[in-house]
Amino acid sequence: MNVRSIDHVNLRIPEDGVEDGIAFYRDGLGLAIEGRDRYERGEKPFFDVRLAPTHVIHLWPTPEFDPPEATNYDHVALIVEEPIEAILDTLDTADIDVEHHLDAPLGATGEAPAVYVRDPFGYRVELKAAAEGADS
Repeated sequence: MNVRSIDHVNLRIPEDGVEDGIAFYRDGLGLAIEGRDRYERGEKPFFDVRLAPTHVIHLWPTPEFDPPEATNYDHVALIVEEPIEAILDTLDTADIDVEHHLDAPLGATGEAPAVYVRDPFGYRVELKAAAEGADS
């Protein structure tokens, strides 16, 4: 088996969390929201946050939502094209609190600066600058 990449991540959110999810992911982080119209028409049970041309996060509103409990383990790590200073500026402008900032955590593409924020549902989101020399 030769896995090429991750297609999507599925995150449960509270049933009433649609607007909070859009405010965080679209308005705060600047990511595109897709499929909301199909979700609202009942054609599919989730809507998407577009991360890249071939990568999305499905946000799945559900009454069975339980917020994550672990702080360091339950997270999504995203490689961001901008340098860490630009990421911090974006977060500051969006009034999103940085929980943690590391100079060089190790990930799949190597070591690079990263900041950690929390989405409105308790999921930690790692925003990591691209490692030098790493292929995206």
